[in-house]
Amino acid sequence: MTTRSIELLRVVHQDPGVTRAAAARRLGVGTGAATELVTKLSRAMLLTQGPAAPSGTRGRPTTVLLPHPGGPLALAVAITHEAWRVEAVELGGASVTALSGRHAGATWAEVRDAVRAALHELRLRYGDRPRAVGVSVPGTVSRDHRLEAVGVGWHDVDLTELWPDAEIFTAGNDATLAATAESHRGAAAGAALALHLRIEAGLGGAVVEGGRPLIGARGAAGEFGHMPFGDPAVRCPCGARGCWGIAVDGHELARLLGEPVPVDPITYARRLITAAAAGPGRELTAVRAIAATLGRGVAGLVNALDADLVTLGGLGADLLATVPEEIATAYRDGLMSIHRDAPPPVVPAALGDLGPIAGAAEEAWSALLPRLA
Repeated sequence: MTTRSIELLRVVHQDPGVTRAAAARRLGVGTGAATELVTKLSRAMLLTQGPAAPSGTRGRPTTVLLPHPGGPLALAVAITHEAWRVEAVELGGASVTALSGRHAGATWAEVRDAVRAALHELRLRYGDRPRAVGVSVPGTVSRDHRLEAVGVGWHDVDLTELWPDAEIFTAGNDATLAATAESHRGAAAGAALALHLRIEAGLGGAVVEGGRPLIGARGAAGEFGHMPFGDPAVRCPCGARGCWGIAVDGHELARLLGEPVPVDPITYARRLITAAAAGPGRELTAVRAIAATLGRGVAGLVNALDADLVTLGGLGADLLATVPEEIATAYRDGLMSIHRDAPPPVVPAALGDLGPIAGAAEEAWSALLPRLA
């Protein structure tokens, strides 16, 4: 495959349904050369052409470029603290099939076996079309794909066990992958430096500059939940005291309400946030408290990083929808004066709970595109 062919596939991946003329302009080639590229990629079952939606103007109908219906697929996996999901994703990012299950409280071996079975099912269904796999997980992922997830008790896990002989295997932290997806296809598209924060059982995030996330020397960048923005009297499972992550999730809500530590902190937190939205009560008081803690921490990170946009995913988006004034007040009060005239917007993640799996698919496709032949 020529470099121009790969470039054209990237264009269609970023913008499925792009017209052939627009793709040619983006590649800087003439219409004849573009036609040759499209013909070659169509024969290779990578692209197909279709008519554009009627424009109402005269002239020859416009042709758009789309993924070939029999083309390669990336399998994307998202494992959270309580569930898993596997999708088959075509060029352009669209999911063609999804399988899912729940696992709250399960061992890694149980989760691994369930996800591995789902991957095997999709590989049987689609034959040789699956060419890569991308995995999103709730913890730190090393460069050799080993997972450390203290929140669920999974330590030194070899993620490649999910598909040991995969042609292409990629893996990353869920918040980091969600941040990448938001920058490519979501609310942070076009931002110069975006900060993404995702709250589930704890808090993670990533800084994305020019569409590329900061990963760190050991793959642990973005562990903002372990910054000391919380109560120093409370010890985190990571071993530190005062971690921000457990001051803004279901653990803190249970502590404020004097209730036992929830087995499923995400579902527990969402239930309380829903109750808080219904009106005054002890749930609303607790939810307002963690929202203020969230807003103060966001201000601290904006002061340190000079981000021009902040996106909130997971429970962060739920809090933003339910008690926006508490987040906004604490955020403004914590900003340096240079940021107050035009505070960087704090917005919900556009991709919602699908951000991590969308990011996993993007990582897999990024690795696969240069190797298509």
